[in-house]
Amino acid sequence: MDSTRELSAKYNPAEVEDKWYKYWMEKGFFRSTPDEREPYCIVIPPPNVTGVLHMGHMLNNTLQDVLVRRARMKGKNACWVPGTDHASIATEAKVVAKLKAEGIEKSQLTREEFLKHAWEWKEKHGGIILEQLKKLGASCDWERTCFTMDPTLSDSVIHVFVDLYRKGYIYRGVRMVNWDPQAKTAVSDEEVIYREVHGKLYHLKYRIDGEDGHVTIATTRPETILGDTAVCVNPNDPRYANLKGKRLLVPLINRSVPVIFDEYVDMEFGTGALKVTPAHDINDYMLGEKYNLEVIDIFNDDGTLNQLAQLYVGMDRFEVRKQIVVDLENAGHLAKVEDYVNKVGFSERTDAVIEPKLSMQWFLKMKDISKPALDAVVKGDIKLHPPKFVNTYRHWMENVKDWCLSRQLWWGHRIPAWYLPHGGYVVAHNEDEAIELARKETGNPNLQPSDLRQDEDVLDTWFSSWLWPISVFNGILDPENRDIKYYYPTHDLITAPEILFFWVARMIIAGYEYMGDKPFRNVYLTGIVRDHLRRKMSKQLGNSPDPLHLIAKYGADGVRVGMLLCSPAGNDLLFDESLTEQGRNFCNKVWNAFRLVKGWQVDANVQQPESARAAVEWFNNVLNKAIEQCDDDFDKYRISEALMILYKLFWDEFSSWYLEAIKPAYGQPIDAVTYSATLEIFEKMLALLHPFMPFITEELWQHLRNRADGESIMVSQMPKSTGVDEELIKTFERVKETIAGIRNIRQEKNIAPKNLLTASIRTTSRLNKGFEEIVMKLAGLEQLNYTDGKIDGAASFMVGVDEVYLPLQGLIDVDEERQKILAELEYTRGFLDNVMKKLSNDRFVNNAPTNVVELERKKQSDAETKIKALEERLKELK
Repeated sequence: MDSTRELSAKYNPAEVEDKWYKYWMEKGFFRSTPDEREPYCIVIPPPNVTGVLHMGHMLNNTLQDVLVRRARMKGKNACWVPGTDHASIATEAKVVAKLKAEGIEKSQLTREEFLKHAWEWKEKHGGIILEQLKKLGASCDWERTCFTMDPTLSDSVIHVFVDLYRKGYIYRGVRMVNWDPQAKTAVSDEEVIYREVHGKLYHLKYRIDGEDGHVTIATTRPETILGDTAVCVNPNDPRYANLKGKRLLVPLINRSVPVIFDEYVDMEFGTGALKVTPAHDINDYMLGEKYNLEVIDIFNDDGTLNQLAQLYVGMDRFEVRKQIVVDLENAGHLAKVEDYVNKVGFSERTDAVIEPKLSMQWFLKMKDISKPALDAVVKGDIKLHPPKFVNTYRHWMENVKDWCLSRQLWWGHRIPAWYLPHGGYVVAHNEDEAIELARKETGNPNLQPSDLRQDEDVLDTWFSSWLWPISVFNGILDPENRDIKYYYPTHDLITAPEILFFWVARMIIAGYEYMGDKPFRNVYLTGIVRDHLRRKMSKQLGNSPDPLHLIAKYGADGVRVGMLLCSPAGNDLLFDESLTEQGRNFCNKVWNAFRLVKGWQVDANVQQPESARAAVEWFNNVLNKAIEQCDDDFDKYRISEALMILYKLFWDEFSSWYLEAIKPAYGQPIDAVTYSATLEIFEKMLALLHPFMPFITEELWQHLRNRADGESIMVSQMPKSTGVDEELIKTFERVKETIAGIRNIRQEKNIAPKNLLTASIRTTSRLNKGFEEIVMKLAGLEQLNYTDGKIDGAASFMVGVDEVYLPLQGLIDVDEERQKILAELEYTRGFLDNVMKKLSNDRFVNNAPTNVVELERKKQSDAETKIKALEERLKELK
């Protein structure tokens, strides 16, 4: 690549990004195959095949790309596996909506016809999000792209279901499930979002069967009284002692139900009497089992009432609620209505109110299979970042419930169970195996496939994605293959805390069950992207910008940097567009600094000035320190902090100090030694920044020197520290303060830059010649001296315990100078008072760490020295 090509005056991301992404793809830099290098592997949290890029994806995938690019530059064989999830409920809903718009109802189609439409939809829309990730710069191995319903991954899912069934972990039974009446399917506990809802508490009168009197119960769901089969009170409640052995009549339908006594009932809540509806409440279901109560399911799958309700048949549950309250009042059964706030479960997928419902479903026993996964995180074999999530994880895993695996949908992995003609079923990998098992089970050798009926349900989407780190390498079907042996366990997983149990915990369970090992070593849990009002960004709220529009406006690197500057692990990211503007400004800063350096004329005959030699030595130490800090931050998964170190290094140290210190005079050339050192420094900084901002760094790296075709910054080596001279860095901080102090006086006195000044420093440790020259160059001095005493009539300021004097030949306003010194004295004395209070406190001196006490004593000494110098300066002004 010819480095002499003209670099445009302004950075234009649109010209750069597509060009370099295409180059990286053509050269196969993202491709990974097993070799002798140390592997570094990340599997992408597979986005829904229905999805388009949103701000959460932007954050998550930027973090992954940073880690993958950095590992690649550290010489590891980096493999980032991309893919998508078939997302049963979401995708089926999209296809149903599309068909409805075309005048076709799902009920009019056979399963095969519907699936044909679903696959067509997937082929058309399924790859959109992956193409969008390329715009972000994601360096995935696209040749490894997987889909959860690819043949190998589907076969893996079926194999695991059959295997777990045969091990006794999977069972079929009627249980209370969370029913989504809109999607007409069961959903897991983790797919229910609880929200506080302002509703009503209805106090209803149940007459005592066969005598006068009534009992008042309170309910938020009056429509469910039609399924009541008991009323329960606390045996210790004196108000209801007279009800032993009696029955009550359910209002409107006059069903006679027993009064049962159980300490489960809270005497303080409502009226202390509880209606029991075993078919429509999980706690009522448990009471029903305990007291052998009748179970009456009054709801159809779509949330309308069925024949068993006796009244309102075919009406929607919420319409019934409105009507039954009117009817109860008219019949004299409504005692009162109160405002009431309670938590209501909503389906994460459709936002429909969840209806607890008894249903025949397939379940996975979780208690025993979960133990290795609990131990792995608690013992630290798998590390969660930040670690605050370990307790959340432990609580969930210690209280884990059986996993409802079946979903009443067509799109997904169909449950591999076949029902026999006269009851019973077999579980098999395929129809041929099912026939073979069925013939043995029934003793009928003539049984044919047409005699069997396969289960209509599909598996929960998470039942395929829990195998993801294994199945993408075909580790379920072929656990000894080269890929799984090399890449498993993967290294890092980057995901959101809200799917810690949905997905992360289950992957860990599957990893120990099928590979005997963890699926990843570290889990980095991102925060949630929120707006400035702390609302989660979502399409529904309309508060989420389109990531592709942001990329078009600010460039992919600008968006990446903007998002990462404010996203510490596990903490929410309060997103504002000004962040991406800040990212773009940083890109422009890097671009302009590069153009400045490349615009200098170089003369090999010019000798290197001492100031430039010292600046190069200083900056290389600062650079090494930044490298060490970055390495430490990455080791601790402090990725935003690592970027901030590099951001400040480039913006403050490199641009504001280093370039100023080495910059040749206007129209003059720079010496070859300093120029070469500066190009080396720039190359290192581009490499350090590359994982965060891949496009601009590649463009500038290619311009920096002549590069051969096939070379790229993304496969260059990440710089290593060669050691840090802390004393030298500390001394240069004195240099900076001295220059800043002189510049302040110049500004205050309106002294033009062309007027060269003389400065004297009263100090016990002189600066080396190179640093002296930097002070002279950047502060506009013609002379820099040292003095043992005060210099009368000069402006002065303190740098630590040193004092700097600037004779200004009558330019000083004595009164103004005195006021400034008095103000500084007042502040310093106040500071000293606070330090002395601490040091006079015996408890502090005796209990604080030695280094803390020593630091306070140093503060005391410095403050006393400064006060003495200021008082002497004040005397001189009289």
